[in-house]
Amino acid sequence: MDPQSSTVTSQPRRGRHRAAHRPLLTSVAQAATSQAGVITGRGAVIAAAGSGVLLSLIAPSAHAAPASEVSTTLAGTAVKGKLNSTDLNALASQARQTVAAANVVTVTPTAELNVEKSAVSVVSAAENAEYQEARAAEIAAEEAAQRRASVVSVAMRYIGVPYVWGGTTPAGFDCSGFTSYVFAQVGIDLPRTSSAQRYAGTAVSWAEAQPGDLIWTPGHIAIYAGGGMQIEAPVPGKSVRYTSIWQSGPTFIRVG
Repeated sequence: MDPQSSTVTSQPRRGRHRAAHRPLLTSVAQAATSQAGVITGRGAVIAAAGSGVLLSLIAPSAHAAPASEVSTTLAGTAVKGKLNSTDLNALASQARQTVAAANVVTVTPTAELNVEKSAVSVVSAAENAEYQEARAAEIAAEEAAQRRASVVSVAMRYIGVPYVWGGTTPAGFDCSGFTSYVFAQVGIDLPRTSSAQRYAGTAVSWAEAQPGDLIWTPGHIAIYAGGGMQIEAPVPGKSVRYTSIWQSGPTFIRVG
């Protein structure tokens, strides 16, 4: 081939350039601005959520956005309004007042925490049943003592009521009518006659007798008031009275 007649066409070779990259700081700033920002009259503070980067752009007040133009996104919520230095000072003042008014618990550096330990005992079912039985007996005894004290209190109210043969009301009592009426006021029903009341409870000795027990002798019954005294509806022509035990060899009956 004739070198003079040949035509060589040269294609311009294109150079390869690296893709332009935005400065890292610019990218972070833009990402941060899309996440959160607070603009004041003195400058801007931008936090890049999740990036760990906090940017503080301080600008002269002449270049700051007017307070009325503040528009930002905080925690995903659009917030618009005035956030100038005066507003921030007011918020800081309110915060200080709130903290000052709150109750503060102060603990010294040398304070110690003491925890008391109590012994725990384990009992068998049989021991528990025995304890429950004993406790029930104690409660029953306490309740019975309270009822007997109430018997004496109620009986004292009717001192002076005249004796009436066959009487069973405050209009007039005979001996067994009086005792049966008084015991009924504390929830205990007694037989009508003195001979039947003799077996209405458990006989106890004079040394064991307690106020509120019955005092029985053939043909008569009264209420023991303690200290060798009794309350009774004695005989026709007399009234209910508080007097010494005059009966010879009385039997004391505990009811309830």
